[in-house]
Amino acid sequence: MKKIFWLALLGALLAIQLIRPDMTNPPVNQAQDFRQVMQTPAGVQSILEAACYDCHSNETQYPWYSQVAPVSWWVADHINEGREALNFSTFGALNAEDRAEALEESAEKVQEGEMPLDSYTWMHPEAKLSAAQRDVLIKWLNANSGEGAEKGGEEADTKAAAEHEEED
Repeated sequence: MKKIFWLALLGALLAIQLIRPDMTNPPVNQAQDFRQVMQTPAGVQSILEAACYDCHSNETQYPWYSQVAPVSWWVADHINEGREALNFSTFGALNAEDRAEALEESAEKVQEGEMPLDSYTWMHPEAKLSAAQRDVLIKWLNANSGEGAEKGGEEADTKAAAEHEEED
């Protein structure tokens, strides 16, 4: 009886591998891309690419485990939800009010520790933000959403970028 159970379980695990989610990246229109539209400083962009772009852009780099069901279903759903909430690749298609709201909401989520997700940073430690990186990102997002009184300074931007590169 145990042998039948294990064979059935193995068969089911093999069978679900045939149910594959769509994991293709839509094309990126550079004119609508966040980097082009917002002209982000290099340090801020480096932080965003390491901590945010896999789930919030059309430039996802799928890891090996994303090819194995049922994990593939969870990863695909997570990325689809991330792109729906904020997609850096289509940021330019948003009107000014929606852009400001997206930046403000992003700053709040980073400040509250909701982003990047713990479930992402477990497998991608390079995406974990230091306190300095978190501060630079929050200041820059707030300054560019209209919520901040000043733009994130070049000195803080450079410090966070250097710290991020040291962690790699």
